[in-house]
Amino acid sequence: MPRSSRACAILAALAGTLAIACGPKHASSEPTQPADVLVVLLPDPETNVTGRAVVSNKAATADLRASRDATTVRTNQPAAPVTTMTDADVQRVFGAALAALPPAPRHFTLNFKFESDELTDESRALLPQVLAAVKTLAVPEVVVVGHTDTMGTLRANIDLGMKRALMVRGLLIEAGLDASTIEVRSHGEGDLLVRTPDETPEPRNRRVEISVR
Repeated sequence: MPRSSRACAILAALAGTLAIACGPKHASSEPTQPADVLVVLLPDPETNVTGRAVVSNKAATADLRASRDATTVRTNQPAAPVTTMTDADVQRVFGAALAALPPAPRHFTLNFKFESDELTDESRALLPQVLAAVKTLAVPEVVVVGHTDTMGTLRANIDLGMKRALMVRGLLIEAGLDASTIEVRSHGEGDLLVRTPDETPEPRNRRVEISVR
């Protein structure tokens, strides 16, 4: 599903029992009763965007479109009408599962001076926030991606983007971050934040994006 429409749907069996045992298997004369399943649509924890979930079986289809839309379905029976769960109900039913999810990634953008790997003063001041975010995680993963504006050649900008990413990596290691937790990449001018023609200086495109998860 595309990132822009990605959503978090939680399914919970509210009725019915699943039994697992070892030893010889015996046929049961009692038919297995299908479990009621509650389906709830929640926003993507990273983007806070609520997408859409379509729940269907042979009997009917339920279309979940808004945050906390919910329906209960059972095999070969129509789904219950779509309702909206309260935040309190979501926490009561799914609180433990939500608490077990990993924290959403944190994103930071650092900008650079023209045609250099030197951070602007404002971006250098953000480094303590990056380090603080990393230190909240037991096993952090940090991705550092270098970007440029459209000044210069494609090849030169790939190199400049990598130079910027490596410079930020060095600052993070110097501050105490384990080098093995940091991945560096360069997109050069291939992923512009602000679309511009070729050979256009744009400060917002001269950046390093950091993802901490």
